[in-house]
Amino acid sequence: MKKYLYIALIALTPIGGCQEKSGDEPAAVESSDPAATNRVDIPATVRSNIGITFAKVEARHVDRTIRSPGRFELAPEARREYRTMLGGRVELHVSQYDDVEPAQLLFTLDSPQWRELQERLNETESKLLQAKGRSDTIAPLMAAHQRHHEELEKAVAIWAERVAQLERSNESGVITAEEFAQSKAVLATTSAELAEVLEKEAELQARKVEIAAQFHGARERLEVLIMNAASILGIPAAELTAIDPDSPEQHPRWREINVVEVRAVAPGVVDSVPVTNGAWVSETSLVMTTVQPDKIRFRAMGLQTDLPRFNEDAVARIAPPESPRIDIGDSVDATLTIGLEAHPDERTISLIAAPHEKRSWMRPGVSAFLEVVAESSGGKALAIPRSAIVKDGITHVFFRRDPNDANKAIRVEADMGVDDGRWVVINSGLALSDEVVLAGAYELKLATAQSGTSQKGGHFHADGSFHGKH
Repeated sequence: MKKYLYIALIALTPIGGCQEKSGDEPAAVESSDPAATNRVDIPATVRSNIGITFAKVEARHVDRTIRSPGRFELAPEARREYRTMLGGRVELHVSQYDDVEPAQLLFTLDSPQWRELQERLNETESKLLQAKGRSDTIAPLMAAHQRHHEELEKAVAIWAERVAQLERSNESGVITAEEFAQSKAVLATTSAELAEVLEKEAELQARKVEIAAQFHGARERLEVLIMNAASILGIPAAELTAIDPDSPEQHPRWREINVVEVRAVAPGVVDSVPVTNGAWVSETSLVMTTVQPDKIRFRAMGLQTDLPRFNEDAVARIAPPESPRIDIGDSVDATLTIGLEAHPDERTISLIAAPHEKRSWMRPGVSAFLEVVAESSGGKALAIPRSAIVKDGITHVFFRRDPNDANKAIRVEADMGVDDGRWVVINSGLALSDEVVLAGAYELKLATAQSGTSQKGGHFHADGSFHGKH
């Protein structure tokens, strides 16, 4: 009896619908199937098992964006070569892929040519010191002859005046001929001695000029050799000529260097070492190459047909490669430079972009995309990644993360607009703060189809409930 009463109560219970039914229509029997909904549960365990990732809705110039594939490469200034300036035996002090800092010792070179240069430096310095010594010796001789010269000039002047007076007195018969002759003889002797002194002075002057030329030549030669040594050693010339504090003989630093040390000029990583330890190398041989991995740029290939749309002042971004472990929206602003030459066979032109920031996925050889916003009157539109949209029959759907419950996703039919191959404009159903399912959208599509949420002939209400045709 109770069983029949329970069935009767069910039959009398009114069934809610989209609109009120007339009393003449027969009441529908309540179904035991769960109510359809456009929401699907995505708790943490499901997200982890399926590998669900999310992408943020972005406001983008999809209709104005030119996307070109390319790859990262080292900038020309990122690579530095360390070569030998002399021949010798190499001793390595770092290994490939080691990090190096400025002034760090990279390798040493035991070079006979360096010792030959030291010998030339020593000979030139000796000649300089000898010339300086001769110049110092001749200076007092020049001074003594100058004084003698001045004394003799005064004596000649006195005796010349004396002879002139005697000539006048001789005309009046005041002096004797013998006295006049003696005065003339003394004047002649003094004049001869003055001439001899002048000749000697001329010789000393010529010798002084010669010694000065030798001194200046030796000094210039020494300066050139010091500059050569500075280039070879990578040490400033002033430091090479300074007295080495560790030298007991107070020698300049260049005398105390036995092997050539090559040190890092800039920070970086050892990229290649084409010689073996202890190898004998010739002049200008490449011993080591270092790179600075942070100095990179992006090279893309744009179509020549888009050349009129490119502008070096245009907004440019480098989009990351498609990977489940990289956020698809992690683009980096860049400065665009258009290549100087186009490629006639490929109908492309090089586009060089310098990123404003660095990311872990930016490495030489990594493929990515360059996005250039071309000039246009269009504005930004809400867009999601093209890979977030999956096809279900003849419709396209995506899954929006429920803003009120992070553990649910809302199945939405895609009202698509402009598509650039990577991003697609969604005309309705999204807000800028929303997220959509990126990886795992296909699995959610299958799950919602199997659970009956993709039924035909019905519709969803705003609360997510599904109603079939009335």
